[in-house]
Formats: sequence, structure tokens, C-alpha cells
Amino acid sequence: MKRRLGKHLFPATFVALLTVCGAAVAQQREHPIPQVVKKDGRYALMVDGAPYLMLGAQAHNSSGWPGMLPKVWPAVEYLHANTLEIPVYWEQIEARQGQFDFSVVDTIVTQAREHHVRLDLLWFGTWKNGSQHYMPEWMKADPARYFHVIDKNGRPADSPSPFCTASQELDIRAFTAFMRHLKAFDPQRTVIIVQVENEAGTWGSVRDYSPTAQKVFEAPVPADVLQAMGKPGGTPASWQEAFGPEAEVNFHAWAVATYVGKVAAAGKAGYPLPLYANAALRDPIKPGAPGSYEAGGPTDNVIPIWKAAAPAIDIVSPDIYMNDPVAYLKVLELYHRDDNALFIPETSGSAAVARFFFSALGLQAIGFSPFGLDYSNTPSGPAAAVPAAGPAAPGPQDQFAPAAQNYRLIGPMMRDIARLNFEGNLQAIAEEAGTPSQTLHFGEWNATISYGGGRGGRAPAVSTAPPTGRALVARLSDNQFLVAGYNCRVDFRPAAADKRRQFMRVEEGTYEGGAFKFTRILNGDETDYGLNLRGEPIALRVSLGVY
Repeated sequence: MKRRLGKHLFPATFVALLTVCGAAVAQQREHPIPQVVKKDGRYALMVDGAPYLMLGAQAHNSSGWPGMLPKVWPAVEYLHANTLEIPVYWEQIEARQGQFDFSVVDTIVTQAREHHVRLDLLWFGTWKNGSQHYMPEWMKADPARYFHVIDKNGRPADSPSPFCTASQELDIRAFTAFMRHLKAFDPQRTVIIVQVENEAGTWGSVRDYSPTAQKVFEAPVPADVLQAMGKPGGTPASWQEAFGPEAEVNFHAWAVATYVGKVAAAGKAGYPLPLYANAALRDPIKPGAPGSYEAGGPTDNVIPIWKAAAPAIDIVSPDIYMNDPVAYLKVLELYHRDDNALFIPETSGSAAVARFFFSALGLQAIGFSPFGLDYSNTPSGPAAAVPAAGPAAPGPQDQFAPAAQNYRLIGPMMRDIARLNFEGNLQAIAEEAGTPSQTLHFGEWNATISYGGGRGGRAPAVSTAPPTGRALVARLSDNQFLVAGYNCRVDFRPAAADKRRQFMRVEEGTYEGGAFKFTRILNGDETDYGLNLRGEPIALRVSLGVY
């Protein structure tokens, strides 16, 4: 009897095992691991096997707790964001040394699924804004073992030393455990990307001047750093000999990048999600001397060092808190590189910079995320965020409106926008003060975007109003284009001087479920002098001809 039972159990167990394995394979095919890919000089974040554009909202630093999430999800919904950026805290995950608690992470991931939102999880580990404040309490209580940067005057700075191997080994262990847990808990790929540390680097000291650091500073510069920075190889040179006045800032960037790179590599070995590091920026126009900005992070002058020292980091990303248009656009340009996908994980959500979301799209950005977009600072919750009628001070809902306007337009057609951008068929632009019109070139067609007046063929006037216009134009086929944007007029002209354009058909509509839904055909006053984009989230499908 026992033999016969065993004979029956073995096939049953084998079938059950095959079923489980088959389900795992199906899950992998349905939800492949997200990845950053490059083709023909352009990048895409692939999610579920197709290009994905992160329409992000970053929560406040202390909003990553279960009790705060009811003030996060309503804001994400109002914004029409598809990705929430939210911290995970080393001090919570490993409150007791060697004991990992991922219950808070699991709550965030589970609730994100329920709200149909993807996640960019921010690992607040060794560094947060250049400091060690999110290390577990038992580490902060032992500064002799988990030591800080030593400044030029021999005093400890409020920043962890990148030469503290004891801290690094523990960060590697904790981050690896975190990534392995994500792999096991999230086969649906709710989490699509992870930030490793936060604005790693140091304020108040250009580098670590401890005896350990000084010994490395006086040693030869690694060959891969020299090559990355375009310095000749051959005779070994110290950092001072190789880089002169930039020696200390370059050295600290290498030290921090090496530390972060080892943490990232260990985590990626456990679960190869895309990883990125963010930078507190220096002034892109007038950078200032070393010491006038946070040293060590991936600022624009040391991106090659970060690429060489931390190859497991897929993207280095700028945190942009600049209202000056020239500076903002320069940062986008500096981080849009052949070796780096453009991703803006933190920026202001103000009306003054909302239009630069379109500038980022024009540089093939894979994501954009204003900071502080939750209701954690609203005492009575989301309902109190809606301002009363009258001259009351603007509430959070008003502050969120600029980002929400962009996302309401782009969200429903996000996959198409991401695909068209990756294919090189999309261009986007934002209004610049004092520039009444701009032109985008599409081979046989030129698209002119104008702001202000200009009815009846008259040239648009220079506007004195704050610039808010933005537009995207994407080629769907040789003579058909997708047009969308706000507060501007779009018209087309043949590149051939002896031809004139005619609108064969202009369809106004919206995107629903990723598909264009026709509303009406525009003609007459709505097309004779160009296509007007005002404040409504509409899309135009434009077919052109010549005569």
C-alpha cells in the first residue's frame, strides 16, 4: 500500500513542480525585468518589454511610512502620475544589526499595485543629502567605527567617509538583502528602478583629509580615471599632479563613486533592476570653485569619473532646483549624453518650470519627477488641499496643478510618446522669454511653434507675460503628425520653398487606454492660421499635403 501511495505521490509532486516552474516562466515573460536600453544613440526605459515614460511624483522625505501613505496616494491620483518616487530607510529596515524588516517596503509595494502605480524606490542608506542621517541608530552611536569625513582642519564633518569599509560592508549587505527581497516579493515589477543613496557626497569639505584618505590621494590616479577624464597615461601621477586645482574634487568624486558603485554592483547581482545616482548640482553657467557646491556626487564636471568608478549605476541624474531658464536648460543638456540617459528624478513643481518637462522630452528624457508632491504637510488631508473661493492663499492642489496639467495630457498616450521618442520621431520644446517662435525640422516638413498673437498670418509679437507655452510634435508617417501641448500655436510649412502646405485632415481627440479617440475634425477658423493649443488636454492628429 505504501509503495503504491509513493508511486502516486511522485507523479503528483512532479506535476506540481512543473506547474510552479511554468508559472514562474510565464511571469518572467509577461513581466520581464525593466532595463535601460540604447539604440541609435537614444535611450528608453523598458517596462513590460516596451518603452515607458516615468511621469513621476516624489513624496516628501518622511512620507515613506504606512501611516503617511493615505496622504500620498490621493496626490498621485490628482497629478495623474504613473510612478511614485518614495524613500526606503536603512534605519527602519535594519533597526537591529543583522535583522532585516521589509514590512514597510511590502506595504508600499502592495498599495502601489492597488493604485496601479509603478515605483521608483529611493535607498536612503549611507548618504542622504551628503550626510549619514539615515544610517541605523546603532551605527550613528558608534562614530569611531563608522567614521565621518575629516575636514581640512582635522574636524569630523557631517558626512560619512567613503573610506570607511565597515560602513560600506554593512550598506552592501543591507542593500543586497533589500534587492533580493524585491526580486522575491515583486514578480509583477511594480518597482521599475531604484536610486542608490541620495545626493551622495559632502558639504563643508572638498574631500576627506583623514590619514587613510591622504595616503590614497598621494598615490597614483587609477588608469581608468585618467582615461575617462582625457588625461594621458604612461607615467604614474598623483591626483594633484594629474588634475591641479581640480584634484581634490575629482579625488572625492572617485572615492564616493567607488563606494556607491560597490553597493550598486552587489545589489544588482541580487536583482538587476536599473539603478541610478542623483546629484546636487553646481551652477551650470558659473560653476564656482571646488567647495562652493557638494563635492563627491555626480556633478557635471565629474560624470566621466562616476561612469568609470561605478559601472553598475545605469544613470547619473540631476536634481534641478533652478528657476532660471538658461541654467535649467543647460543642466538638461549636460546630463543628456551619449553615455547617459536623461532622467530628472527631482525638480521643482512650480509653474515657472513646468514647461521644461517638454524641454526634457525634446532631449529623449525617460522620466521627470517634481519633488514634494503629497499631502503630508496638509493637516486635514487631501480635502483641505482644495482652496476656498476668494483671495485665500494657494493650497497644495494649486501648487500641484502645473505638473498635473502636463501629466493629464501625456499620461493617456505615455506609451506612444515613449516609443516615438525612442524611435527618434518626436521633438518637443518649451517657450523661451523674448522668443516669439521656434521651428522643429522633420525632413520635408518644418513645424513652427509660436506664442502670443499672430492671427491672420501676422508675425507673433514678443509677449511680456511669463512664458508657459510648450508643444510636442511627433511624426506618425511621412505626412501625418501628432501634435499636443499648451498655450501656443503650431503650423507646418514644406521645406521646399516652391510648395505650400494644406491641411488634408486635422482630427481633434483624446487618448483613452492608449488609443486615440476621435472627437471632431477641425477646419476653418480653427486651422486657417495654424493649430491653437490652449489649456485643454487635447491631441491633434494632423495629415498634411502640398500644392
